[in-house]
Amino acid sequence: MGVLLGHEEPWREWHAAIGGGRMHHAWLLTGPAGLGKSGFAKAAAAELVAEPDVAQPPVEHHPDILWLERLPATSDDEKKREEGKPFATKRSITVDQVRAMQRRLNTRPTLGSKRAIVFDSADDLEKSAVNALLKSLEEPPVGSIFLLVSHRPGGLLPTVRSRCRTLRFRPLDMADVEAVTRALRPDASEQARKSAVEAAHGSPGAALRFIDNDLATIRKELLGIVENGDADFSRRGALAAAIGARPDRERLLASVELARTICAENAGLASRPVQARLIEVHAKLTRFGAEIPYANFDPGLAVVEIGGLLASAAAPKGSV
Repeated sequence: MGVLLGHEEPWREWHAAIGGGRMHHAWLLTGPAGLGKSGFAKAAAAELVAEPDVAQPPVEHHPDILWLERLPATSDDEKKREEGKPFATKRSITVDQVRAMQRRLNTRPTLGSKRAIVFDSADDLEKSAVNALLKSLEEPPVGSIFLLVSHRPGGLLPTVRSRCRTLRFRPLDMADVEAVTRALRPDASEQARKSAVEAAHGSPGAALRFIDNDLATIRKELLGIVENGDADFSRRGALAAAIGARPDRERLLASVELARTICAENAGLASRPVQARLIEVHAKLTRFGAEIPYANFDPGLAVVEIGGLLASAAAPKGSV
């Protein structure tokens, strides 16, 4: 329920299309990560394939809902997924996954007249997979509706975007983000919840990650570095203690995202030279965060890198 709060306009567009009788065959769900686009796609797909008086299984097991996402990286990760434990994934949605989906499209839907195909997210498609998908978007089978979740639609091929109708998702207001955290993380402390909502900038997913990774202390240390610098490295030491000696990738990614958010917040208020450094550091943090899910690295060095980038933005060049 919570992840679907605040998206009345996309729902109006979707329901109007369903009720209009001429459903577009491909939809692009766009907006920043963490807004609930995947949750929307799940609920919309369930509505699309439902038939009167026909019992519908859960989305995860529905024969007429094909969900494409990055697969577990190894057989061990596959076991972890089956056990409900955190697991690593492959770098992309592969062309083999798309071709397997296309073979399914050669058959008729099982329980009704429609089939939903969800890509979560289309940003993760490898190049050859995009080219394979284009064939289906150009000649969609009757009754097949594609839902492409995208956090960065500008990175998709124009030929993909041009074949889709866009549903835009906006950041939620703070009250809705707080409602999501209360519904999904009822045991969180009020201080953690308040900090999460303030740092999330309208993204329920970001707020939940903030709570799950206990980022309040980390945020305090990151702010201290960007506001005061860290010429003697003491604040970087405090940051390392806050993040922990052996942080997992999720905690590191959340810390990078938080650092990026702090750069963006401060850039609008800073003098021109500091603003330029904050923008540069924001870009470097974006690239660094993109490497974390795949690279083999020392977590301790990663923490030093995050702190060092923020320190370079706060202090005059040459002083850190």
